[in-house]
Amino acid sequence: MQIEGTVRHVGQTESVGSNGFQKRLLVVETSDKYDNLCPIEFKKDKCVLLDQVTVGQRVTVEVNIGGREYNGRYFPSITGWKVTVAERMQPPATIPVSNVPEPISPDGDDLPF
Repeated sequence: MQIEGTVRHVGQTESVGSNGFQKRLLVVETSDKYDNLCPIEFKKDKCVLLDQVTVGQRVTVEVNIGGREYNGRYFPSITGWKVTVAERMQPPATIPVSNVPEPISPDGDDLPF
C-alpha cells in the first residue's frame, strides 16, 4: 500500500530493549478530504531510508499495515519499507544578456557617424 503526502516530522533513530532493536518515526500529512497525519514506523535496517528525507518534502511511502493483540486490546501499526521523494521542479535557466548598450562617451558624442 502507498501513502502520499508532505513530510511533517522525521524522528531520530531509537534503540529499544537490550538487543539493540532500532526504530524511527516518519509523520506524513496526506491531502485527503480532511488533512490527516499518518505516523509510519521504520524498523531495523530500514531506518537509514529516512536519512535523506526532510520536513516539507513530498513523498510516497510504501507501507505494510498490520496490528497485534495484547491482553484483549488491539494495536494497529503502519510499517514503512520504501520512501520515494518527489522530484522538485528545476528553476528556469537564466539567459545571459548580450545586447547591453555601450556606455555614452563623456563628450556626449555617442553617434557612430
